Amino acid sequence: MRQWLISLIVNSIVLMVVAGYFDAFYLEGVGAAILASLLLSLINVFIKPVLILLTLPVTIVTLGLFLIVINAVTLKITAAFMGSSFVIEGFGMAMIASIIIGLLNVLIDKLVIEPIKK
Repeated sequence: MRQWLISLIVNSIVLMVVAGYFDAFYLEGVGAAILASLLLSLINVFIKPVLILLTLPVTIVTLGLFLIVINAVTLKITAAFMGSSFVIEGFGMAMIASIIIGLLNVLIDKLVIEPIKK
């Protein structure tokens, strides 16, 4: 439970950072970022595995790079559920955001969270 909460907070911060740098990626505020992070984690648990299974041949052929597209799709689904409080203008922006979010999550995990655990 503690790890999930830390992940939720980190993901919320990362979403706010991306929203700060790109005009095409809009979050209404901190509450919207937390709600978006919560929804995104639920979508990653329930919908993402189905998407991965359905696109497995393409994912294998692209050596896993198609997972970036799947992450962008999950971001767009989250934005669709959130309405006007979370807006991603275009699929290209969702792709860029998914790459940046993934990189920032890995960096924060390796440089901040793992040293704290030790």
